[in-house]
Amino acid sequence: MTDTMKAAVFEGHERIVLEERPVPQCGPNDAIVKVTLTTICGTDVHIWREEYPVEQGRIVGHEPVGVIHELGVAVSGYEVGDRVLVGAITPCGSCFYCQNHSEAQCSGHEDEWKMIGAWRLGNAIDGVQAEYFRVPYAQANLAKIPDDLSDEQCVLLADIASTGISATETANVGLGQSVAVFAQGPIGLCATAGARLKGASLIIGVDSIGKRLSIAREMGADEVIDFTQEDPVAAIKRLTEGRGVDVAIEALGKQQTFEWCLDATRPGGTVSSLGVYGGKLEVPLESFVYGIGDKKILTTLCPGGKERMRKLMELVRHGRLNLGPLITHRFSLDQIEDAYELFGNQRDGVVKVALTP
Repeated sequence: MTDTMKAAVFEGHERIVLEERPVPQCGPNDAIVKVTLTTICGTDVHIWREEYPVEQGRIVGHEPVGVIHELGVAVSGYEVGDRVLVGAITPCGSCFYCQNHSEAQCSGHEDEWKMIGAWRLGNAIDGVQAEYFRVPYAQANLAKIPDDLSDEQCVLLADIASTGISATETANVGLGQSVAVFAQGPIGLCATAGARLKGASLIIGVDSIGKRLSIAREMGADEVIDFTQEDPVAAIKRLTEGRGVDVAIEALGKQQTFEWCLDATRPGGTVSSLGVYGGKLEVPLESFVYGIGDKKILTTLCPGGKERMRKLMELVRHGRLNLGPLITHRFSLDQIEDAYELFGNQRDGVVKVALTP
C-alpha cells in the first residue's frame, strides 16, 4: 500500500492546489475509500473564494464514489473492494439530532460542534478530492452501489441531488401544486426534478443562461423564465392566475433571488431555501406582507446517511431520475486548478464537472 496520495488542498483565496499528502489512517469506526469519481460543488467554490470559512490546508470536496480500501474493526456488512456511494453529510446515528430525526444537523463528538450541521467531508475533516479519503461513522454512511449503475449515474446523488430534492420534501410539495425554482444551477436543476417527483402540476424554472433553461425542461420544468428578458415575479403571477406559486425554491444564495421567492409565493405559500448565503440577508416588509401573509420560510441542509443514498440510487435504477445531462465537463485530478478556474467562473457553459483521480 502506498503511504502518500495526491489531494486538492485549500491554500487561500482562489488557491486550491494539488499536493502530496499521507493516505488517511483508519479508525475502528471508519472506512478508507479509494476515490473513483468525484466532482466540484458550488460550496467548494465558496471555499475557493474564501466566502465560506474553512481552514487553510484542508483537503476539499464532498461528493464521492469509490471502492472500499480498508475497514475499521467495528464496521460490519461490507467488504474491501465494495463499490460505495458516500453522502456529503455523514451523520453518526446516535447523537441528540440523529435520534430526533434531524440527521443533517448531527453534532457527533463534542470537538465537532463548531461545524455547521453534519457536513464533515471537506469542511470539518479532510475531503474527497483526493485519491483516498476517510469515512467517519462508516457503518451509517457507506451505501453499496448496485452492479447495474455506473459511477457517473451515482456521483451527483452524494450532494446536489439529495440537496435539491430535499427542498421539495421540506416544503411538503403536494400533488397538483405549483412550484418555481429560482436558479437552474446543479442544485436548482435537482430541485426542479424533485418537484416533478413530488407531483407538482406546474413547475417554473428561472435563470438567465439558455443552456440551463433548456436542461430545466429536461428535468421537469413546464415553463422557463429568463429573468434578464422579463420580470420573473410578474411572469409567475401571470402563470398562476395572479396568485403566485404554492412553493418557491431559492437555489442560489443571493438577496435578489430570496426576495423574488418571497414576492412570487401566494399568501400562505412557502419559500424553501437551499442557497448558502454570504453577508447579510434581509427580509423586506412588503415581500413578507408585514408578517401577516402566512408565508413560511424553511431552510434545508442536504440529508445524508446510507439509507438516503440507497433510495436515491433506486430512483436512478428505475428510471425516475436521470442526472446525466448535468455533467458537462470532465477533468483528471491533476487538472484540479483548471477545473476550479472553469467551474468557479462558469466558463464554457459548464453545469457540473466530473473529476477522476
